[in-house]
Amino acid sequence: MKRVFKGMMFFVLAAVLLSACSEEEEPNNFVSISGVPPTAVIEAGERVGPVTANISAADGLATLVIRKDGSTIETINFDGETSATHEFSYTSVDEDANQNVVFEFVATDSNGDSQTVTHVLTVGEIATVIRISENISSDQTWESCKTYILGDRIVVTDGATLKIEPGVIVKGEAGSGPNATVLIIARGGKIDAQGTETEPIIFTSVADEIEPGMIASPNLDADLNGFWGGLIILGRAPSSFEGDVSEKQIEGIPPSDSNGLYGGDDPADDSGILRYVSIRHGGSNIGEGNEINGLTLGGVGSTTVIENVEVVANQDDGIEWFGGTVNVTNAIVWNSADDALDTDQSWAGTMDNFILLCGSNTDHALEIDGPEGSYNDAHTLINGTVRGNAASELGDFRDGARGTFENIYFFGFADPADPETEGRGDLSLSGDASLANFENGILNFNNLEVTLPDGVSLSTVFRNGTDAHASEVALGENTVGADKSVFAGWSWAAVAGELDDL
Repeated sequence: MKRVFKGMMFFVLAAVLLSACSEEEEPNNFVSISGVPPTAVIEAGERVGPVTANISAADGLATLVIRKDGSTIETINFDGETSATHEFSYTSVDEDANQNVVFEFVATDSNGDSQTVTHVLTVGEIATVIRISENISSDQTWESCKTYILGDRIVVTDGATLKIEPGVIVKGEAGSGPNATVLIIARGGKIDAQGTETEPIIFTSVADEIEPGMIASPNLDADLNGFWGGLIILGRAPSSFEGDVSEKQIEGIPPSDSNGLYGGDDPADDSGILRYVSIRHGGSNIGEGNEINGLTLGGVGSTTVIENVEVVANQDDGIEWFGGTVNVTNAIVWNSADDALDTDQSWAGTMDNFILLCGSNTDHALEIDGPEGSYNDAHTLINGTVRGNAASELGDFRDGARGTFENIYFFGFADPADPETEGRGDLSLSGDASLANFENGILNFNNLEVTLPDGVSLSTVFRNGTDAHASEVALGENTVGADKSVFAGWSWAAVAGELDDL
């Protein structure tokens, strides 16, 4: 529908002049509105105001009453001032849709004389697509059955909570470099995104024609990436930084934006809740060889809840941890263009029950990096199923990697000894520090299973002695791995049949 005004509407309620007069005289009372017509048109859910009322009365003001459709919504009492101002604002609700809303501003002086100004607000249809272009600095709710467009780098700032209701679609506009669209939960901010098994919350691109109620994209393939940024959550939990500094700027965010800082000394820091969330087609390029991860977790604390998450077709890593202590339960990464899972800076949480579906551009299913400073801690990955690709490696454990990796099943990888694979298809330990950690029990592998290509030995795939903790099984005969049933119905990968052969 056509709009008379877009965004914020500013009304000026000018000069309410009230004065006592004799019975023979006409009251010299009037209220006028300047700058806006007596009517305006908005959509349901849009905010009107602030309305600034400038009022005066020679005999002293008593009250200003504001009514909506005849019902008083605000009363301001005065103490006989001869002039005053008052600001009023109103956010239309769904019940106002498709009707006229009448506001009356009634000013009364100490003699009981009054004057009324009326403004008629025509409210149109309920807005179902809302563009977000400014940071979120106070609590805000994104409502079910609606689509929200990220028009910029949007930050939920310190002290604010963004609640996203089940079934919401969030779409990022196209952008690269410093203009990449991304949703950032800054330190001290919170996200409360709790989808359900029947109504997941989906983050995707504006190029995606998906609408609330859909699971699979109706027009984008599941290997298209780089259309927007991604979701970044930052906290104050400990992280291991080079130089032993206490905080660092997260990759993907310009140094000029202090909302990109993460790290601290609170292991139990709380950044909110993610449940039943799917993140798709992200990884916008912000510089040469530098893209945004699907889900970035920087210094996120253990009180944060992350359960049932999916990342599909991201140009960089699917999920990357930069330190922190957060746990993640039930996660799928499908068609990441770099690594499926990447851990850095002494992340100290647990990933339990995960499925990695390597695509033709996936580099490593697992890229595990060691600490960068003197702070050392380790994480656990347990109960995972990893489907490979001829272009992918099982894992690379680098730069003093540490942690525990157990009950993981690998299949579908190439023969690393085949010259055409250029060494792809193995699990390796890189660097003396990683080798030493393996020998000293700081880096642990337990109960790994693999379905090997014909004629390939365990030691060819599991290098540096890690084959001692692996066993070969026939395809589908694995006794370890993920419980795929928890992904049924809500994840695109499950709906697309990508989990059928697991």
